[in-house]
Amino acid sequence: MLLIKITPDKCDYCGTCVGVCPEDAIELTDSTIDIDEELCTNCSKCVWVCPIDVLIFDKNKLKEKE
Repeated sequence: MLLIKITPDKCDYCGTCVGVCPEDAIELTDSTIDIDEELCTNCSKCVWVCPIDVLIFDKNKLKEKE
């Protein structure tokens, strides 16, 4: 279950998140951002480095998972 929530309309496509993802789970183009749910381990490194809070760790999904 992907616990990272994306707000794509805020993204400026800087690529910071792509650079820190240890699983290469984030795909970024000139106009889209996507996280591969099968590759993502929910480490949240992308959340911590995003300079404009496009990526958010969804605590509600974490509660659902438990």
